[in-house]
Amino acid sequence: MKLLTVNQKGLYCKQADVYLDPWKPVDTALISHGHSDHMRWGMKNYICQEQTVPILNLRIGAENNVRAVAYNDPFEINGVKISFHPAGHIIGSSQIRLEYEGEVWVFTGDYKIVSDGVSQPYELVKCDHFITESTFGLPIYNFPDPHEIYEDINTFWRKNVALGYNTVLLGYSLGKAQNILAHLDQSIGDIYLHGAVANTNEALATIGYDFPGVRITPENDRSKIKGAVIVAPPSASDTPWLRKMTPYKIAMCSGWMQLRGARRRRGVDKGFPLSDHCDWQQLNQAVQDTGAKHVYVTHGYENNFSKWVSEEYGIKSSIFKTLYNDEEEEVSE
Repeated sequence: MKLLTVNQKGLYCKQADVYLDPWKPVDTALISHGHSDHMRWGMKNYICQEQTVPILNLRIGAENNVRAVAYNDPFEINGVKISFHPAGHIIGSSQIRLEYEGEVWVFTGDYKIVSDGVSQPYELVKCDHFITESTFGLPIYNFPDPHEIYEDINTFWRKNVALGYNTVLLGYSLGKAQNILAHLDQSIGDIYLHGAVANTNEALATIGYDFPGVRITPENDRSKIKGAVIVAPPSASDTPWLRKMTPYKIAMCSGWMQLRGARRRRGVDKGFPLSDHCDWQQLNQAVQDTGAKHVYVTHGYENNFSKWVSEEYGIKSSIFKTLYNDEEEEVSE
């Protein structure tokens, strides 16, 4: 019997009667992190890493049925030993380890091996069965070190100030925005935030995080915002909210920006390949380092990567069809 299988509600552990990041309502959900494709409304009970709790409360308001657990603090449900381990994806993101009758499974959720300077760094968890995403599971995706990208972002901002422009940086309000904000050179100018980013920062402030920036409200005279950087989700692009802060140069911060065609389609002045997912090299390293004898590939280039793992490394590889993706749906203010 497989410890984990996929059904119409999500990734299911029958022995413990729990789901991992389910996409339909269930009794008990183990949540890997706070992005909307992995953490959904309607579960009777949620179990997540303690730093994910304020995000869960902000996004789905489930204060009364949440169990918070620390990293590397195992607990048991019907004989299944469960623990959460850093995934390196965003703040609070976790790999979920399940052990039963001497066999170990690891569900990565979304993850990356390279440290971004904000998220808890990825922890290698040895296992027999490894469930990996494949968002960037093609050899064309090889990202620069994120700290090099942070320097490039500050250079872009500094140049725009000299030319009389504001700078707009687009990135998901949870994860990407905090990475950007933590590494901005505040001596260059003022930092302003879209409401979605400000809301996330306020939630994270309840557990001790302090990110710079001032929320833009209807009371702000946006015509007086000069030489500043504005951090906003991608949904804010080409909206009346943003156009009130012209003139500006706009950049998208995303792993997809490694490809020039993606930058053109987004209609941005600059693309920074800042990703909170593994690139090709990281995916390959993770698969090998875990020592897994069976790899299950989920969302992304699952067919390509699963075939590669099998042929290149001789590791048994299968595809788990899930409803996860790399698109955060966020409403612009």
